[in-house]
Amino acid sequence: MSADAIPMLDNIMWHCLAGPHASFATGEGAIRRYAPGFSPIVGCEDPGRPDFATLEKFCEPGESFYFDIWSGTTPTGWRLDKEARMFKMVWDAPAPEFDPAPDAIPLRGEHAAQAMELARLTNPGPFGIRTPELGEYFGYFEGDRLIAMAGERMCAGDLHEVSGICTHPGHLGRGLARRLTLKLVSRQTQRGKRTFLHVLCHNTPARALYVKLGFRNYLETVVRVLTRL
Repeated sequence: MSADAIPMLDNIMWHCLAGPHASFATGEGAIRRYAPGFSPIVGCEDPGRPDFATLEKFCEPGESFYFDIWSGTTPTGWRLDKEARMFKMVWDAPAPEFDPAPDAIPLRGEHAAQAMELARLTNPGPFGIRTPELGEYFGYFEGDRLIAMAGERMCAGDLHEVSGICTHPGHLGRGLARRLTLKLVSRQTQRGKRTFLHVLCHNTPARALYVKLGFRNYLETVVRVLTRL
């Protein structure tokens, strides 16, 4: 962890789902999840001890969820599908002096299917058909096809996440993701927010891009995907 601790970011899933995004979440007690249709993420008051018994009351067999930090034994009735290391990164540079993507299109409800199609193709992380409702999303189109997007997801206190950053494989190398990310950093900074993002440790090209833009590593954690049987 960096010298300047950001306690709310350490367990941002819980602080977001039990706080600003409570209206988008279900659950009770010490565990919350985004409601169906949003990003399949779980937040736990004690992330080292998820309350699976309570979570089961708010999910169906076959549903999969992302858990941050927890690395215990998989409980009965659940299957561990994936495990990886993940960085939380925070913006650590001056805000962009101008909007680097003034021509980006705000994504609305009518773009939900296109955003979902791009997310399925590029896998930018947990994403659902309603995820763009969680904040501002912007994208670039080629005709009717969405070819790049980035938006806002989790938030708590003065922290606001940039998420869903992705580009269609046929349109890489044009700087679209870079421009969209910096656009959101600029807008969040103007609102007095501190920008952060999540990136898997093995995604070295994305990590290198984010460092070049002005992000720095803050905290490395375990991220797991579990499915209810």
